[in-house]
Amino acid sequence: MPVQAIAKGVRMSPRKVGVVAALVRGRTVSDAVTILEHTPRHAALPVKKAIESARANADYNHNYKADSLNIVSISVTPGPRYKRFRPAAMGRALPYQLKTSHIKVVVDGKKRAPKKATAAKKPPTQKTTKAKQEAK
Repeated sequence: MPVQAIAKGVRMSPRKVGVVAALVRGRTVSDAVTILEHTPRHAALPVKKAIESARANADYNHNYKADSLNIVSISVTPGPRYKRFRPAAMGRALPYQLKTSHIKVVVDGKKRAPKKATAAKKPPTQKTTKAKQEAK
């Protein structure tokens, strides 16, 4: 069962983030993080954070081995746009939009072997409860 992480509302254009996401699509998580650490683009940081979040979700919540994870899919979709106005000459105001992105990372790998259950505690015997009462 694949594990996902979504970074919503990243204040960056989906086009710019999509270029960086294409660099790591289909790679292992450790390779992807290494590539993004050495990528000289501002969009590398939110993509790296989303991948590390997916790795943490798989490791802690779904019991996957962290070193066996692969990126199944990474998609960047446009988020809401913030509409703003910039002052222009002759008293005008020109509109512009601040674009946002949603980054969705899906990872999959090998699950860890389940831990052996510890032996359940035995109920106290009559002898121990009587000894406690006598001690009081």
